[in-house]
Amino acid sequence: MKSAMALFGILLLVSCGATVGVDYDEQIDFSEYTTYNFYPSIKSGLNELDDKRISKIADSLLQMKGLTRSEDPQLFVNFFASEVLTNSRNTIGVGVGGGGRNVGVGVSGGIPIGGKIINQQLTVDLIDVARDDLVWQAVVDGEYKEKASPKQKEAYYNTVLSKILKKYPPGKNKREKK
Repeated sequence: MKSAMALFGILLLVSCGATVGVDYDEQIDFSEYTTYNFYPSIKSGLNELDDKRISKIADSLLQMKGLTRSEDPQLFVNFFASEVLTNSRNTIGVGVGGGGRNVGVGVSGGIPIGGKIINQQLTVDLIDVARDDLVWQAVVDGEYKEKASPKQKEAYYNTVLSKILKKYPPGKNKREKK
């Protein structure tokens, strides 16, 4: 019984993380791309501070992948986000009940705690500059607190972008699975 509860707890923790979906052109040899830069006019839908956070983190992660930032890049990196503000799903349960002689009555409800949550869908595109063609795209769904501090936002974007770029290049991931 204890192992079943532990398994349930692990599954619950894993299911709460950001989920990443990737699509790419299967005809492309991604090992030929060695340089990148950010799209000249990014319209992310985010504020300027978040744009800078994402650019800084993506820059670092792409360089760790062996790519070099260049003024004459092979790939343009573009990103944009859509956000929805919702109430926290964390609640405190309150209930009243009674019963007797095979009759039961109950009333319960939840009081939201923890403030509002921003549900964000972040999309990262890699565009072949020479062909002006989208060659790789990742979409991640994640969430963070509405009143997150700058450090919390940086940690959120670091986690999200690490998950996204873990799936690049796609050919490498295929070889790892085989």
